[in-house]
Amino acid sequence: MSMYENIESYLEQNSLAPIRYSYKEIKKMAAGFKEKLGEGGFGYVFMAKLRSGPSVAIKILNKSKGNGQDFISEVATIGRIHHQNVVQLIGFCVSGSKRALVYEFMPNGSLDKFIFSKERNTHLSYEKIYNISIGVARGIAYLHHGCEMQILHFDIKPHNILLDENFIPKVSDFGLVKLYPIDNSIVTMTVARGTIGYMAPELFYKNIGGISHKADVYSFGMLLMEMTSKRKNLNPHADHSSQLYFPLWIYDHIREEKDADIEDVTEEENKIAKKMIIVALWCIQLKPNDRPSMNIVMEMLEGDIEDLEIPPKPILFPDETVTKDQTINSS
Repeated sequence: MSMYENIESYLEQNSLAPIRYSYKEIKKMAAGFKEKLGEGGFGYVFMAKLRSGPSVAIKILNKSKGNGQDFISEVATIGRIHHQNVVQLIGFCVSGSKRALVYEFMPNGSLDKFIFSKERNTHLSYEKIYNISIGVARGIAYLHHGCEMQILHFDIKPHNILLDENFIPKVSDFGLVKLYPIDNSIVTMTVARGTIGYMAPELFYKNIGGISHKADVYSFGMLLMEMTSKRKNLNPHADHSSQLYFPLWIYDHIREEKDADIEDVTEEENKIAKKMIIVALWCIQLKPNDRPSMNIVMEMLEGDIEDLEIPPKPILFPDETVTKDQTINSS
Protein backbone atom coordinates (compact mmCIF):
# COMPACT_ATOMS: atom_id res chain seq x y z
CA MET A 1 0.00 0.00 0.00
CA SER A 2 2.91 2.38 0.61
CA MET A 3 3.41 2.67 -3.17
CA TYR A 4 -0.15 3.90 -3.74
CA GLU A 5 -0.01 6.20 -0.71
CA ASN A 6 3.22 7.66 -2.07
CA ILE A 7 1.61 8.38 -5.45
CA GLU A 8 -1.51 9.88 -3.84
CA SER A 9 0.49 12.15 -1.53
CA TYR A 10 2.58 13.30 -4.50
CA LEU A 11 -0.54 14.13 -6.53
CA GLU A 12 -2.06 16.04 -3.62
CA GLN A 13 1.07 18.17 -3.17
CA ASN A 14 1.44 19.08 -6.87
CA SER A 15 -1.07 20.87 -9.04
CA LEU A 16 -0.62 19.06 -12.35
CA ALA A 17 -1.64 20.18 -15.82
CA PRO A 18 -2.67 16.70 -17.11
CA ILE A 19 -6.28 15.67 -16.55
CA ARG A 20 -6.93 13.00 -13.93
CA TYR A 21 -9.33 10.32 -15.17
CA SER A 22 -11.13 7.58 -13.27
CA TYR A 23 -10.46 3.98 -14.33
CA LYS A 24 -14.08 3.77 -15.52
CA GLU A 25 -13.48 6.72 -17.87
CA ILE A 26 -10.23 5.13 -19.12
CA LYS A 27 -12.02 1.86 -19.89
CA LYS A 28 -14.82 3.69 -21.72
CA MET A 29 -12.37 5.77 -23.78
CA ALA A 30 -10.51 2.59 -24.78
CA ALA A 31 -13.81 0.83 -25.66
CA GLY A 32 -13.02 -1.99 -23.24
CA PHE A 33 -9.36 -2.25 -24.37
CA LYS A 34 -10.21 -3.92 -27.69
CA GLU A 35 -7.48 -2.43 -29.90
CA LYS A 36 -3.96 -3.05 -28.67
CA LEU A 37 -1.24 -0.87 -30.22
CA GLY A 38 1.76 -2.42 -28.50
CA GLU A 39 3.29 -3.90 -25.36
CA GLY A 40 6.55 -3.96 -23.45
CA GLY A 41 8.07 -4.38 -20.00
CA PHE A 42 6.00 -1.37 -18.85
CA GLY A 43 2.59 -2.92 -19.75
CA TYR A 44 0.24 -2.40 -22.72
CA VAL A 45 -0.79 0.46 -25.03
CA PHE A 46 -4.36 0.67 -26.36
CA MET A 47 -6.13 2.84 -28.94
CA ALA A 48 -8.74 5.15 -27.41
CA LYS A 49 -10.86 8.24 -28.13
CA LEU A 50 -11.50 11.34 -26.05
CA ARG A 51 -15.12 12.48 -25.66
CA SER A 52 -14.17 15.56 -27.68
CA GLY A 53 -13.21 13.34 -30.62
CA PRO A 54 -9.40 13.08 -31.00
CA SER A 55 -7.71 9.68 -30.89
CA VAL A 56 -5.31 9.00 -28.02
CA ALA A 57 -3.03 6.18 -26.87
CA ILE A 58 -3.58 4.80 -23.37
CA LYS A 59 -0.64 3.15 -21.64
CA ILE A 60 -1.76 0.72 -18.91
CA LEU A 61 1.19 0.19 -16.58
CA ASN A 62 2.20 -3.06 -14.92
CA LYS A 63 2.29 -3.15 -11.14
CA SER A 64 5.85 -1.88 -10.87
CA LYS A 65 8.18 -2.53 -7.99
CA GLY A 66 9.37 0.12 -5.57
CA ASN A 67 7.31 3.13 -4.59
CA GLY A 68 5.73 4.07 -7.94
CA GLN A 69 8.61 6.41 -8.75
CA ASP A 70 8.57 5.50 -12.47
CA PHE A 71 4.92 6.56 -12.72
CA ILE A 72 5.55 9.78 -10.78
CA SER A 73 8.58 10.54 -13.00
CA GLU A 74 6.50 10.20 -16.14
CA VAL A 75 3.52 12.27 -14.94
CA ALA A 76 5.70 14.95 -13.32
CA THR A 77 8.03 15.32 -16.28
CA ILE A 78 5.87 15.14 -19.39
CA GLY A 79 2.92 16.74 -17.64
CA ARG A 80 4.63 20.12 -17.66
CA ILE A 81 6.31 19.92 -21.08
CA HIS A 82 4.96 21.33 -24.33
CA HIS A 83 7.38 20.91 -27.21
CA GLN A 84 6.88 19.87 -30.82
CA ASN A 85 9.39 17.03 -30.45
CA VAL A 86 8.28 15.64 -27.07
CA VAL A 87 5.14 13.49 -26.84
CA GLN A 88 2.29 15.24 -25.00
CA LEU A 89 0.75 13.70 -21.90
CA ILE A 90 -2.97 14.52 -21.89
CA GLY A 91 -3.99 12.76 -18.70
CA PHE A 92 -3.44 9.96 -16.21
CA CYS A 93 -5.31 7.58 -13.94
CA VAL A 94 -4.51 6.36 -10.44
CA SER A 95 -7.11 4.01 -9.02
CA GLY A 96 -5.84 1.65 -6.33
CA SER A 97 -3.27 -0.58 -8.03
CA LYS A 98 -4.35 0.53 -11.53
CA ARG A 99 -2.28 3.20 -13.25
CA ALA A 100 -2.64 4.57 -16.78
CA LEU A 101 -1.21 7.37 -18.91
CA VAL A 102 -3.13 9.07 -21.74
CA TYR A 103 -0.97 10.37 -24.61
CA GLU A 104 -1.56 12.09 -27.92
CA PHE A 105 -1.89 9.38 -30.59
CA MET A 106 0.99 8.92 -33.03
CA PRO A 107 -0.44 7.43 -36.28
CA ASN A 108 2.92 6.30 -37.66
CA GLY A 109 3.99 4.47 -34.50
CA SER A 110 7.63 4.14 -33.48
CA LEU A 111 10.75 4.78 -35.55
CA ASP A 112 12.16 1.23 -35.22
CA LYS A 113 9.62 -0.23 -37.68
CA PHE A 114 10.80 2.23 -40.37
CA ILE A 115 14.56 1.81 -39.98
CA PHE A 116 14.74 -1.94 -39.36
CA SER A 117 11.92 -3.21 -41.60
CA LYS A 118 12.67 -4.62 -45.06
CA GLU A 119 9.13 -3.93 -46.31
CA ARG A 120 8.82 -1.39 -49.13
CA ASN A 121 5.83 0.42 -47.58
CA THR A 122 7.91 1.39 -44.56
CA HIS A 123 10.75 2.87 -46.62
CA LEU A 124 11.78 6.41 -45.65
CA SER A 125 13.85 8.71 -47.87
CA TYR A 126 17.18 9.96 -46.54
CA GLU A 127 15.81 13.50 -46.48
CA LYS A 128 12.99 12.35 -44.19
CA ILE A 129 15.38 10.38 -41.96
CA TYR A 130 17.65 13.44 -41.75
CA ASN A 131 14.71 15.69 -40.77
CA ILE A 132 13.63 13.14 -38.16
CA SER A 133 17.16 13.12 -36.70
CA ILE A 134 17.11 16.93 -36.34
CA GLY A 135 13.67 16.77 -34.67
CA VAL A 136 14.87 14.16 -32.16
CA ALA A 137 17.98 16.25 -31.43
CA ARG A 138 15.75 19.31 -30.81
CA GLY A 139 13.55 17.33 -28.42
CA ILE A 140 16.51 16.03 -26.37
CA ALA A 141 18.20 19.47 -26.39
CA TYR A 142 14.97 20.96 -24.99
CA LEU A 143 14.92 18.37 -22.19
CA HIS A 144 18.55 19.12 -21.34
CA HIS A 145 18.65 22.88 -21.70
CA GLY A 146 15.14 24.28 -22.24
CA CYS A 147 13.30 23.44 -19.01
CA GLU A 148 13.47 24.76 -15.44
CA MET A 149 15.09 21.48 -14.45
CA GLN A 150 17.51 19.45 -16.56
CA ILE A 151 15.67 16.31 -17.68
CA LEU A 152 17.83 13.27 -18.44
CA HIS A 153 15.96 10.60 -20.38
CA PHE A 154 18.32 7.58 -20.06
CA ASP A 155 16.44 5.49 -22.64
CA ILE A 156 16.85 7.12 -26.07
CA LYS A 157 16.37 4.40 -28.72
CA PRO A 158 14.32 3.89 -31.94
CA HIS A 159 11.43 2.27 -30.05
CA ASN A 160 10.99 5.43 -27.93
CA ILE A 161 10.83 7.85 -30.87
CA LEU A 162 7.22 8.19 -32.06
CA LEU A 163 6.12 9.68 -35.40
CA ASP A 164 2.96 11.71 -36.04
CA GLU A 165 0.99 11.79 -39.30
CA ASN A 166 3.58 14.14 -40.85
CA PHE A 167 6.55 12.08 -39.58
CA ILE A 168 7.43 14.74 -37.01
CA PRO A 169 9.33 12.79 -34.31
CA LYS A 170 8.51 12.98 -30.61
CA VAL A 171 10.62 11.64 -27.76
CA SER A 172 8.51 9.35 -25.56
CA ASP A 173 8.66 6.96 -22.59
CA PHE A 174 9.89 8.88 -19.57
CA GLY A 175 9.77 6.02 -17.05
CA LEU A 176 13.55 6.16 -16.44
CA VAL A 177 13.81 9.95 -16.43
CA LYS A 178 15.76 11.86 -13.79
CA LEU A 179 15.42 15.58 -13.00
CA TYR A 180 18.37 17.69 -11.92
CA PRO A 181 19.08 21.41 -11.42
CA ILE A 182 20.42 22.96 -14.66
CA ASP A 183 23.73 23.86 -12.99
CA ASN A 184 24.28 20.31 -11.69
CA SER A 185 26.66 18.90 -14.29
CA ILE A 186 27.34 15.51 -12.66
CA VAL A 187 24.60 13.30 -11.26
CA THR A 188 24.68 10.42 -8.83
CA MET A 189 23.16 7.07 -9.71
CA THR A 190 23.25 3.78 -7.85
CA VAL A 191 21.89 1.60 -10.67
CA ALA A 192 22.68 1.66 -14.41
CA ARG A 193 19.51 2.45 -16.35
CA GLY A 194 18.62 2.15 -20.02
CA THR A 195 18.77 -0.38 -22.85
CA ILE A 196 21.90 -2.37 -23.68
CA GLY A 197 23.35 -1.15 -26.96
CA TYR A 198 22.36 2.46 -26.32
CA MET A 199 23.69 2.92 -22.77
CA ALA A 200 26.67 5.22 -22.29
CA PRO A 201 29.90 3.52 -21.10
CA GLU A 202 30.17 5.72 -17.98
CA LEU A 203 27.11 3.90 -16.63
CA PHE A 204 29.39 0.82 -16.40
CA TYR A 205 32.91 2.25 -16.13
CA LYS A 206 33.12 4.86 -13.38
CA ASN A 207 36.72 5.82 -14.20
CA ILE A 208 36.04 7.47 -17.59
CA GLY A 209 33.86 10.32 -16.33
CA GLY A 210 30.76 11.23 -14.34
CA ILE A 211 27.17 10.59 -15.42
CA SER A 212 25.56 13.67 -16.97
CA HIS A 213 23.43 14.80 -19.94
CA LYS A 214 26.24 13.36 -22.09
CA ALA A 215 24.77 9.88 -21.40
CA ASP A 216 21.76 10.84 -23.57
CA VAL A 217 24.16 12.26 -26.19
CA TYR A 218 25.82 8.81 -26.43
CA SER A 219 22.41 7.10 -26.83
CA PHE A 220 21.45 9.62 -29.52
CA GLY A 221 24.70 8.82 -31.35
CA MET A 222 23.86 5.11 -31.38
CA LEU A 223 20.33 5.94 -32.57
CA LEU A 224 21.69 8.23 -35.31
CA MET A 225 24.05 5.49 -36.50
CA GLU A 226 21.14 3.03 -36.81
CA MET A 227 18.96 5.61 -38.59
CA THR A 228 21.72 6.22 -41.15
CA SER A 229 22.56 2.58 -41.80
CA LYS A 230 18.93 1.38 -41.42
CA ARG A 231 20.26 -1.59 -39.47
CA LYS A 232 21.21 -2.54 -35.94
CA ASN A 233 24.67 -1.35 -34.87
CA LEU A 234 25.57 -4.88 -33.84
CA ASN A 235 24.99 -7.35 -36.68
CA PRO A 236 25.99 -10.94 -35.84
CA HIS A 237 24.98 -11.99 -39.38
CA ALA A 238 27.32 -9.57 -41.19
CA ASP A 239 29.10 -10.95 -44.28
CA HIS A 240 32.50 -9.79 -43.04
CA SER A 241 33.75 -9.82 -39.46
CA SER A 242 34.86 -6.19 -39.91
CA GLN A 243 31.20 -5.25 -40.44
CA LEU A 244 30.07 -6.98 -37.25
CA TYR A 245 30.01 -3.72 -35.29
CA PHE A 246 28.86 -1.06 -37.74
CA PRO A 247 30.21 2.11 -36.00
CA LEU A 248 33.80 0.83 -36.15
CA TRP A 249 33.46 -0.44 -39.72
CA ILE A 250 31.95 2.82 -41.01
CA TYR A 251 34.57 4.90 -39.17
CA ASP A 252 37.36 3.24 -41.17
CA HIS A 253 35.31 3.77 -44.33
CA ILE A 254 34.81 7.50 -43.66
CA ARG A 255 38.42 7.94 -42.52
CA GLU A 256 39.61 6.71 -45.90
CA GLU A 257 37.43 9.46 -47.44
CA LYS A 258 35.04 7.01 -49.05
CA ASP A 259 31.31 7.64 -49.36
CA ALA A 260 29.04 6.38 -46.60
CA ASP A 261 28.46 3.39 -48.90
CA ILE A 262 24.73 3.13 -48.21
CA GLU A 263 22.84 1.18 -50.87
CA ASP A 264 20.46 2.74 -53.42
CA VAL A 265 21.05 6.41 -52.61
CA THR A 266 21.89 9.47 -54.68
CA GLU A 267 25.10 11.46 -54.32
CA GLU A 268 23.26 14.13 -52.30
CA GLU A 269 21.77 11.48 -49.98
CA ASN A 270 25.22 9.94 -49.51
CA LYS A 271 26.44 13.36 -48.39
CA ILE A 272 23.61 13.62 -45.83
CA ALA A 273 24.36 10.09 -44.60
CA LYS A 274 28.06 10.91 -44.23
CA LYS A 275 27.26 14.03 -42.19
CA MET A 276 24.93 12.05 -39.89
CA ILE A 277 27.62 9.39 -39.40
CA ILE A 278 30.33 11.94 -38.50
CA VAL A 279 27.98 13.56 -35.94
CA ALA A 280 27.11 10.10 -34.56
CA LEU A 281 30.82 9.25 -34.20
CA TRP A 282 31.33 12.42 -32.13
CA CYS A 283 28.36 11.47 -29.93
CA ILE A 284 29.67 7.96 -29.15
CA GLN A 285 33.14 8.97 -27.98
CA LEU A 286 34.14 6.91 -24.93
CA LYS A 287 34.71 9.82 -22.52
CA PRO A 288 31.71 12.07 -21.79
CA ASN A 289 33.89 15.21 -22.01
CA ASP A 290 34.79 14.34 -25.61
CA ARG A 291 31.14 14.33 -26.70
CA PRO A 292 29.31 17.51 -27.82
CA SER A 293 26.21 18.81 -26.01
CA MET A 294 22.85 18.32 -27.77
CA ASN A 295 22.81 22.03 -28.71
CA ILE A 296 26.14 21.56 -30.52
CA VAL A 297 24.85 18.31 -32.08
CA MET A 298 21.93 20.27 -33.58
CA GLU A 299 24.33 22.86 -35.01
CA MET A 300 26.49 20.09 -36.50
CA LEU A 301 23.50 18.35 -38.10
CA GLU A 302 22.11 21.57 -39.56
CA GLY A 303 25.51 22.93 -40.71
CA ASP A 304 27.70 22.10 -43.70
CA ILE A 305 29.57 18.81 -43.84
CA GLU A 306 32.72 20.73 -44.85
CA ASP A 307 32.77 22.28 -41.35
CA LEU A 308 32.84 18.90 -39.61
CA GLU A 309 36.06 17.27 -38.47
CA ILE A 310 36.28 13.49 -38.26
CA PRO A 311 36.58 12.55 -34.57
CA PRO A 312 39.03 10.05 -33.06
CA LYS A 313 38.08 6.42 -33.61
CA PRO A 314 35.48 5.35 -31.01
CA ILE A 315 36.72 2.97 -28.30
CA LEU A 316 34.21 0.39 -27.13
CA PHE A 317 35.45 0.16 -23.56
CA PRO A 318 38.53 1.23 -21.57
CA ASP A 319 40.19 -2.21 -21.73
CA GLU A 320 43.49 -0.92 -20.39
CA THR A 321 41.74 0.08 -17.14
CA VAL A 322 39.12 -2.66 -16.89
CA THR A 323 38.96 -4.59 -13.64
CA LYS A 324 38.10 -8.28 -13.51
CA ASP A 325 34.52 -7.58 -12.34
CA GLN A 326 33.91 -5.02 -15.08
CA THR A 327 35.12 -7.46 -17.72
CA ILE A 328 32.57 -10.02 -16.53
CA ASN A 329 29.80 -7.42 -16.52
CA SER A 330 30.60 -6.13 -20.00
CA SER A 331 30.64 -9.69 -21.36
